[in-house]
Amino acid sequence: MKVSKWSENLFGTPIFDPVVTASFMFPLLYLVAFLIIPVVTMLAVAFEYNGHFSFHWFTSILTSDYYISKPTGEFYRLITMPNGEQIYYVQGVDFGVIINSLLVSISVMILTTILGTVFAFVMARYDFPGKNIVRILLFVPLLVTPFVNVFIVKKMFLPNGLINWLFYDMLHLFPHRIVIDGLVGVIVAQAMTYYPIVYLNAYASFINIDPTLEEQAENLGSSRFHLFRTVTFPLALPGIAAGATLVGIFSLEDLAAPIVFQGNPLARKLMSFQIYSAFTSGFNVGSPQLAALALIMLTIAILMFLGIRKYVSLRQYAMLSKGGRWKPRVAKPKGWQAALIYLVVIPMLLISIFPQVGVVLLAFSESWSGTWPQGFTTAHIQSIITQPDIERVIMNSVMYSTAAIIVILLLSLTASYASSRFKKSKLGPVLDSLSTIPIAVPGIVIAMSYFFFFAKVFPDTPLDPTNLLGFNPAMVLVLAYSIRRLPFAARSISAGIQQVHVSLEEAALNLGAGRWKALTGILMPLILLNLLGGAMLSFVYCMSETSVGITLGSINPEYYPITARMVELMTSAVGSANLAAALGVFLMTVQIIAIVLANVITKQRYSFIGLT
Repeated sequence: MKVSKWSENLFGTPIFDPVVTASFMFPLLYLVAFLIIPVVTMLAVAFEYNGHFSFHWFTSILTSDYYISKPTGEFYRLITMPNGEQIYYVQGVDFGVIINSLLVSISVMILTTILGTVFAFVMARYDFPGKNIVRILLFVPLLVTPFVNVFIVKKMFLPNGLINWLFYDMLHLFPHRIVIDGLVGVIVAQAMTYYPIVYLNAYASFINIDPTLEEQAENLGSSRFHLFRTVTFPLALPGIAAGATLVGIFSLEDLAAPIVFQGNPLARKLMSFQIYSAFTSGFNVGSPQLAALALIMLTIAILMFLGIRKYVSLRQYAMLSKGGRWKPRVAKPKGWQAALIYLVVIPMLLISIFPQVGVVLLAFSESWSGTWPQGFTTAHIQSIITQPDIERVIMNSVMYSTAAIIVILLLSLTASYASSRFKKSKLGPVLDSLSTIPIAVPGIVIAMSYFFFFAKVFPDTPLDPTNLLGFNPAMVLVLAYSIRRLPFAARSISAGIQQVHVSLEEAALNLGAGRWKALTGILMPLILLNLLGGAMLSFVYCMSETSVGITLGSINPEYYPITARMVELMTSAVGSANLAAALGVFLMTVQIIAIVLANVITKQRYSFIGLT
């Protein structure tokens, strides 16, 4: 056979192979077509003014007091209720839309890093009665219940809510009752939602630290705190930083908290809400200024993503191993340490999981006017299978997610196979980066770029989102889901491929099997568990996809996904928070089943994707 230099450079094989070529070209062309080109389309809109290239729209945003301003307003104030009681009303300070978004993102990163690292260190380093129960409870906040969990957080901080009942009425720790709203409400809700991401990444880092390094530091006289500060924490920093960066990106794109707290003007002055409100109002949705704002958000998210990868790569985190897997350092807590665990850490955990508990309580309650829900009913749960409109949105989401999973598996398998097996290829690093980068692209940016792309390429067709009555979002949502959730399955499958030695495929090739036979007959059966695990987790994320679902998916009510119906129930004057909670319970059930099956099938615990 003829040796091809260009094939060796591009695909890593000296002889042209159609299977290898397809493994590179299919995911590359797909990602270029449905990620890069839509973003470039939005880019073209944002940089055009009066038919010419211009920075006008970016300049108008960056020089506007609405987007960047000096701080205005009071962080908190003491207000008097109609009954004469005084309460602290905490809402934050207004710095303009862009700075507000950055400050919220940074604040959430700091809070989640503190919470996640504390929980991870306790679970990784101490053995105490009830640890297994705590381990299970730490996974509860991972159960995604869009909008409803934030609704519960808001109720927790009402004058007669759980926090004031506990810390003011019971423990008398507050001088006055506290109500949070605006930016502070968004920060607290997001921190309670996202801290498990940092916890999972930090925990994995702590248990993978070579114990001999800490033992050597102790032998040299290092104290507990000095040991943690100079050895343990720096070695765990890559995982902690990866989790914190993911949280920052998720906070930047989050819509649930701003939507629930939108009664306060400050909660509306966030980039994600500004773009979302254009969709819901129908005004300004296709404006170049909105495209410019979306690109500013995308730039911030990409810089955060690339910055943390660069920072981690510049640091040395080498660890020595004696060979084999080591046993993590776990000790019984001393008296004061046990007191902190049982009196501070576990109570913080119980408070942090109350939003998910509250969703279940709300779904089965008749009303919730005070600290606790009132009455018991199964009517809201029964509505899921008795109301045609609820059945329809569930079936829509199942169909969209199933179709997306098929595409995700094809993309993940081909991209992971190409980038893992043919390392000499110049396209390999490009493909690996493209299959990972969607996690750093905010969902609302995907929604905006798809809006401009499909309106321009498919005008006056069922794929045109400006064609409000005739728009069918099914294909658009499937494409968006497949791009948004690709990294989760890709990492799972890539890990499986790396665990299968390449010599097994080479042996098949040497015995006369073709590349396709080696792939389908050798490799795929050996990574089947990774395929199934990645598929189930991606399915869960597709079902609960928020940003794209409540924007593009909410244009035509006939094709609503679950999240579009949930936000309508939460914000509409004739909506029902109880029914939204019932849908939340349905999503939680789907997630629990998927996680359990993934753990049983793959015999390993899955966590959030890292950045390394």
